[in-house]
Amino acid sequence: MSTQDQIDTTKLPNHLAIIMDGNGRWAKQKGMFRFKGHETGSKAVREIVEGCAEIGVPFLTLYAFSNENWNRPKMEVELLMKLLVSSLKKEIKTLQDNSIKLNAIGDLGALPPKARAELQKVMDLTKDNKRMTLTLALSYGSRQEIIKTIKEISLKVKNNLISRDDIDETVINNHLYTQNLPDVDLLIRTSGEQRISNFLLWQIAYAELYFTETLWPDYTKEHLFAAILNYQNRERRFGKTSEQLNQ
Repeated sequence: MSTQDQIDTTKLPNHLAIIMDGNGRWAKQKGMFRFKGHETGSKAVREIVEGCAEIGVPFLTLYAFSNENWNRPKMEVELLMKLLVSSLKKEIKTLQDNSIKLNAIGDLGALPPKARAELQKVMDLTKDNKRMTLTLALSYGSRQEIIKTIKEISLKVKNNLISRDDIDETVINNHLYTQNLPDVDLLIRTSGEQRISNFLLWQIAYAELYFTETLWPDYTKEHLFAAILNYQNRERRFGKTSEQLNQ
């Protein structure tokens, strides 16, 4: 029986998030320029998106470019932005064929105009797709997101639009970039690194974390299905005891 056949499709993570790490190391190991790793990594994106759609994961969020990534060498950043544009153009058919809606979170205004325009074009073209929502975290940082949220809520309190006593998790959720997304159930990070790197800090409060040594360009559907099977074999207690869950 294949790994995919072992997956219980009634117990899938509702929201899967992935930190796609290891592109540069993959290229370095093969004696290639770093960009070749990013280019090959974009092919892994297609495979994993298709794999999630096949088994029925409703929400998939990919950490594509962080706020901190703007500090990388200028040439690498420019190539990454060009790769974003070309990938969006190439993947329109994949998104439409699989009825996948494209979404984006982060400081999108910081993206180059061409990348921002192409991103908006694909989001508009796929906005009515229902099978899955694919979210790209671009120019994204969770601490910056939380700061933005606090400022927006504070201004509303100051202007008497919200009472301080009414501030709860729902109010905060409604001011995050992810306001239309559910909390993350499973977070995967590739390449062997075991840290969160400023990604969805609020949204992963009760997520299961899965770390793999596999570098992102080598990540396949089989790796994805193994991670989901591992997730399904865990007990998610949300602060309760095992006995309470079994009552």
